[in-house]
Amino acid sequence: MKNIYIIGTGLIGGSLALNLKAVKPKAVIHGIDHNEGHLTEALNLGLIHKKAEVEDIERADLVLLSIPVDATLNLLPRILDLLPPQGLVVDMGSTKASICQVADAHPKRAQFLANHPIAGTEFSGPKAAFVDLFKNKTNIICDLDKTEPKRSKEMIEIFKAMGMSIRYMDAVEHDKHIAYVSHLSHISSFMLGKTVIDKEKNELNIFDMAGSGFESTVRLAKSSPDMWAPIFEQNKDNVIETLNEYIQNLNHFKALMESDDFESVRNEMRSINHIKTILKGIS
Repeated sequence: MKNIYIIGTGLIGGSLALNLKAVKPKAVIHGIDHNEGHLTEALNLGLIHKKAEVEDIERADLVLLSIPVDATLNLLPRILDLLPPQGLVVDMGSTKASICQVADAHPKRAQFLANHPIAGTEFSGPKAAFVDLFKNKTNIICDLDKTEPKRSKEMIEIFKAMGMSIRYMDAVEHDKHIAYVSHLSHISSFMLGKTVIDKEKNELNIFDMAGSGFESTVRLAKSSPDMWAPIFEQNKDNVIETLNEYIQNLNHFKALMESDDFESVRNEMRSINHIKTILKGIS
C-alpha cells in the first residue's frame, strides 16, 4: 500500500492521516479537499505529505472518503470509475444505506468498503485532528460480503491497529440503530441550544449560569451543520421515527409534572438509571 488518498482533511480525515502515518510509515498520504485553506493547513500541520486532485486517484491503493454524506453520494461513482484494479475506497459516513445503494450499482462494488467509525468531537477542520481519536472506539463495517475479502481484511487490520474494535452490520439496520444512539442526540443538543438561546436573550446569563450539565448536553450543538444536515436528510425516515418516540416521552414526563405526580417522575428516572449499567466503561 504505497499511495493513500484522503478526501476531506478535517477532523476525521486528518486523524486518519495521523494514524496511517504510524501504521503504514512507507505510504505517501495525499490530501484532497475542495477547501484549499484546509488542504494547505493539513499540509502545514504535517497531516498529509502532498496535495492532490481527484484525477490522481487512478494511482491510488487506498482512498478514504471523510466528507459529508451528500458529497459522498455524488462523488463515489466517479471515485470508483477512476480507481485502479488494486485499489479500495472506504467511506466514513454516519449513514450507510443510501451510500451502499450507490455502490451496489457500480461494476467495481467489490472495491468499496462501507464503514462508519463511531468517533468524533464537536470540532472540525484540520486543527481538530488528533491521533487518539479512534482509540478504543467502535468501527462498524456494513455489507462486508460485497467487498473483495483480501482488500477488506487488510483494511480491517489497519482499523484494529488504530485501536478500534470492529462490528459488522447490515446497512439498513445500521441506519435504524444509529438514528437512536447518535442522530437523536445531536438533534436534542441543537434544540436544547435553540431553546436556551430563544429564552435567554441575555447571553451573559447563559455564560454565567450554565453548569457542567448544560455544557455537556449542549456540546454537540457546536457540530458542523454542513455535515449533520445531510445526515438527517439521508436518514430522514429513521430520524423522524425516533423523534416521534422522543416527543412522546417528553410529553409523558410533562404530563406527570402537570398532574403533580412526582412519585411517578421519581420512578421514571429511577428506571432510566439503568442506562448507567449499559454504558459502564464508556468514556
